[in-house]
Amino acid sequence: MTAVRPRFDPVVHAPPRLQVCGLLAAVDSMDFAAVRERIGVSDSVLSKHVKQLEEAGYVTVRKATRASRVRTGLALTAAGRAAFDAHVAELRRITGG
Repeated sequence: MTAVRPRFDPVVHAPPRLQVCGLLAAVDSMDFAAVRERIGVSDSVLSKHVKQLEEAGYVTVRKATRASRVRTGLALTAAGRAAFDAHVAELRRITGG
């Protein structure tokens, strides 16, 4: 495995987006509703941040119908995982951690 080169990422840096990336980094995917509950924001706030992560190529959004309900799943892409890891490494570097 290649070492992560510390790099501050302004897309990841905003607290809600950092939280989304942190949650998704620990799993293969997570339901939108579960992410919303864990972060404690409204649907519209989470949607806005997920859209920014998706536009950056960091998150994929998948919709599926289960039990007659549309469920939205979120997952980090390889680029998203790399950006998150590099951002966390940079935060550790600049805080002396």
